[in-house]
Amino acid sequence: MKPLFYYILASFAFVLTSIVPAQANLNACEDKQLVVFGDSLVAGYGLDPGAAYPEQLNKRLQEKGIKLEVINAGVSGDTTSSGLARLDWSVGDNADAVILELGANDALRGISPDVTEKNLDAMITSLKAKDVEVLLAGMMAPPNMGPSYGEAFNSIYARLAEKHDIAIYPFFLDGVVADAKFNQPDGIHPTKEGIAVIVEKSMPAVMKLLEETCS
Repeated sequence: MKPLFYYILASFAFVLTSIVPAQANLNACEDKQLVVFGDSLVAGYGLDPGAAYPEQLNKRLQEKGIKLEVINAGVSGDTTSSGLARLDWSVGDNADAVILELGANDALRGISPDVTEKNLDAMITSLKAKDVEVLLAGMMAPPNMGPSYGEAFNSIYARLAEKHDIAIYPFFLDGVVADAKFNQPDGIHPTKEGIAVIVEKSMPAVMKLLEETCS
């Protein structure tokens, strides 16, 4: 019978071989570019420089030892239609991964969910054709739009994620929506502290994206 320490060492070696490859992939992110493409929720509306989602996300990734270029390609007021129109020049040839966060302004303006889905579908298709990994950040319609609109709109993101086999973070404002302490006076845009909550909650999905990107 082999001594107990043999099994301990064997188990330890198994754990190392399970962990090291993933870490090695993330270490390979250094020459990669991640573009955060969206509206005012990522652009940093009402926030001081460095407090927007892409900047806080980059800082958090660096704290984890993950170094890559994170680009803020957010434009306040963007709908999915305006996002689609600027996609090619906002997401350059150097992009390896994109966090796609759009749709909030569509819902606020009551734009047909069919239009929103068609635009997002076209953006994802275009990015995947360029071998860009995509994380789709979901949104939910405000309650005042009514249950029928909400049901049609809210189902868009999961359906597209399944269709294109891409990563999804179901609701970008999870943990901050309707919470006064995490929102600016307009009740719509997160504060610096609210963005920090979003960064932490979205981190597992971002890590999954980076593991795909840096493999």
